[in-house]
This record gives sequence, structure tokens and C-alpha cells, in this order.
Amino acid sequence: MLFLVAALMLLGVMLGTVAHAPLSFSLVAAAVIGVWLAVFAARERHGRRRGTSN
Repeated sequence: MLFLVAALMLLGVMLGTVAHAPLSFSLVAAAVIGVWLAVFAARERHGRRRGTSN
């Protein structure tokens, strides 16, 4: 339950920050996060195909 409260508080802080940031900054930040998530997903998928060494 505490994790849920902390996650909601963090979400509120982030949404508040984005609301006050310029639109161009918000779009660039969203693109960077999206690329980071895509790279992470690709690495995870590639790693699962080859199998893990540990």
C-alpha cells in the first residue's frame, strides 16, 4: 500500500512539472524516454533469445 501511495505522489509531482515546462522541452523529454525504453526492450528481447549465462 505504501508503494502505491509513493507511486501516486511521484506521478503527481511529474505531471505538475510537465505542466509548467515548455511544450518543446516536454516533447524532447518524452522522445528521450521513449527511445530509452525501446532500446531497453530490444536488449531484453535479444538477451532472452540467446539465453542468460547466469
